[in-house]
Amino acid sequence: MADDTSIFIGASRKPDDSYQRAEELLLRYGNRHGLITGATGTGKTVSLQVLAEGFSNAGVPVFCADIKGDLSGIAMMGEGKDFLVKRAEQVKLDPYQFQEFPVIFWDLFGEQGHPIRATISEMGPLLMSRLMNLTEAQEGVMNIAFRIADEEGLLLLDLKDLQALLANIAERADELSARYGNVTKPSVGAIQRTLLVLEQQGAANFFGEPALRIADLMRTTRDGRGAVSVLAADKLMMNPRLYATFLLWLMSELFEELPEVGDLERPKLVFFFDEAHLLFEDAPKVLIDRVEQVVRLIRSKGVGVYFVTQNPLDIPEKVLAQLGNRVQHALRAYTPREQQAVRTAAETFRPNPDFDCATAITQLATGEALVSMLEDKGVPAMVQRTLIRPPSSRLGPITPDERRKIIAESPVTGQYDQVVDRESAFEMLQKKTKEAQDAEAQAQQQNSGGSRWTIPGFDDVLGSGNRRSSNRQTVAEAAIKSVVRSVGSSVGRAIVRGILGSLARGR
Repeated sequence: MADDTSIFIGASRKPDDSYQRAEELLLRYGNRHGLITGATGTGKTVSLQVLAEGFSNAGVPVFCADIKGDLSGIAMMGEGKDFLVKRAEQVKLDPYQFQEFPVIFWDLFGEQGHPIRATISEMGPLLMSRLMNLTEAQEGVMNIAFRIADEEGLLLLDLKDLQALLANIAERADELSARYGNVTKPSVGAIQRTLLVLEQQGAANFFGEPALRIADLMRTTRDGRGAVSVLAADKLMMNPRLYATFLLWLMSELFEELPEVGDLERPKLVFFFDEAHLLFEDAPKVLIDRVEQVVRLIRSKGVGVYFVTQNPLDIPEKVLAQLGNRVQHALRAYTPREQQAVRTAAETFRPNPDFDCATAITQLATGEALVSMLEDKGVPAMVQRTLIRPPSSRLGPITPDERRKIIAESPVTGQYDQVVDRESAFEMLQKKTKEAQDAEAQAQQQNSGGSRWTIPGFDDVLGSGNRRSSNRQTVAEAAIKSVVRSVGSSVGRAIVRGILGSLARGR
């Protein structure tokens, strides 16, 4: 049975389906990453929940996405339902104790958890281009925009900052093209239209300040358990590109901010990436290379990354090779691609002479999986057909009232609730534009000699000392001109001017 150096996952079975041994994940190899795969409804979420509980009890903070809402139950005490108690007996989990875990709920939209924000600058041009699905030419303009922001000291915090900068770039297209290469107004316009779509999809809630502090994902409780940060992602999945880009950004931030620590007795943080196929779908090679680099190197920062997806073919081969801890639930093999997925999954395991791995994958029951964890010296264990243990927390979602109570008692309550809008590119460019307009108006006035034509008595219609700054004629001036134009002869015009002038002076 698991102790303080391992996480109990379940019990493997002999060929006659009798109990064989406990299957465990050694904590010292928890940062060697992992993979949880299987068809819908085969038990992937429960496996994720069991691992998250184990890491939390070992003092390791966890970050995971809750796609369907089911994972929120980890915040509440489990219940002794018959099928759970039966499974506990089958895997010899004695005693089967129920727990509630320290959970912090997060939500990019701020509805089912604390708001998560990042600045445009933190996201960077590569991830912004990925989020917006830009063409190569448009991505070039985005890179130029970030370069100009750096050179001119323009803070890019939220969407309106980027929109203002792009408008400024469009106005300076000729100047910038000479310095950086072709900058076309149509490309800028296309990016601006895409930003508008992002704004309408709710991405504006994500960009801004206060930005998420990585330290808030690495909290532990006074009793030594790791906090479980649960991202509410049911609504976020309506915009899967934003979901994938956010998780990519978070993984990159962890990689850049955390110091090198080498091999530890247990990870500093474990990161579960559900619906992992969204990360790699239609991704450019440069982005896939970046993910492969981060996954390969982030383990030296003490971070474990676990991908959760339906099909092992969703993960690029270079990334798949980095995932040492494997939990494979059932796959269906009706189509050629599904059959290939089964073969691929089977070939990644260390073979077990007791059964054919490819055949077993298609015959696994719900809550059953093929498990292979890293053993001593980091060698993959022989694959075992395993019954996954029941979770200690609630199986299923929590109620809205329970969620609100947990959010209100969270250690980060009040830190991210209010948006902070400090001076950034939007305000700075507005200020520059106004200064330029004022300078132009002053130059025009100086060029005109500082004088203008007036009609005495009618120039100061609002009282003494209040001179009209506009060059538009007053109603009285317009009336005088109209009368003058109506008189035909020069003599008549002179008489009328004299009469009207005396009237004006008599006011």
